[in-house]
Amino acid sequence: MYDIFVTTHFAGAHHLRNYPGDCEHPHGHNWKVVVTVRATGLDQLGMGIDFKLLKKYVNEVVDTVDHRDLNEHPAFQAVNPSSEHIAKYIYDNLLPKLASDRYRLYSVGVSETETSSLIYYGED
Repeated sequence: MYDIFVTTHFAGAHHLRNYPGDCEHPHGHNWKVVVTVRATGLDQLGMGIDFKLLKKYVNEVVDTVDHRDLNEHPAFQAVNPSSEHIAKYIYDNLLPKLASDRYRLYSVGVSETETSSLIYYGED
């Protein structure tokens, strides 16, 4: 079994509605995103998934939140654009693209600072 991952980042602004503190005010982050695919086998070239393909799919999704006010993004109208919800949004949008008989999306990690991170594994 292989865990194959790529790391990217995006910049964005948000505020957490009804948060009892500074995060209730508009502010920005340079979020780091780590997407992991779990492969159970390799293709004829010896790859679980081609990094080029994985990066393409990840960039397509991350580009939808890059340099945006996330509170105005359609995905975050009913929920706060917290790092947890951002990770779930990225996961949910990658899931159909990263599923085959040999590999599947395993997790999405999001860091809003160097010391504050989380990993979302989907809902089984």
